[in-house]
Amino acid sequence: MSMTDPIADYLTRIRNAAKARHSKVDIPASKVKREITRILRDYQYINNFINIDDGLQGIIRIYLKYDENDNCVITRLSRVSKPGLRKYVDSKEIPSVLNNLGIAILSTPKGIITNNEAKKLGVGGEVLCYIW
Repeated sequence: MSMTDPIADYLTRIRNAAKARHSKVDIPASKVKREITRILRDYQYINNFINIDDGLQGIIRIYLKYDENDNCVITRLSRVSKPGLRKYVDSKEIPSVLNNLGIAILSTPKGIITNNEAKKLGVGGEVLCYIW
């Protein structure tokens, strides 16, 4: 199977698992996906995650988080930069998501970081996705 956009696949798997009210979802691992997952945990969009070694690339098992009404904490995942059309921003053009109620995840020279961290560090980069 040829996958042209692994990050879009990652976001779609989380979106589908949340709509189906699954407690966890397994995703093929990569360094970028692990960093995005770490950010989701740090900003409390997910309960936790574990890395499973399967002898190949590995698997990330993400435990989704739901509120008291059984609604997923992640209400929207949106891919911004795509393989056919990359979206880069300067340090002065870093987007805010829903008046800072959500986060943008960027790939920068300092690593995979959120829009708030990028503003503090004064770096720009490729906008990977929006989450709220």
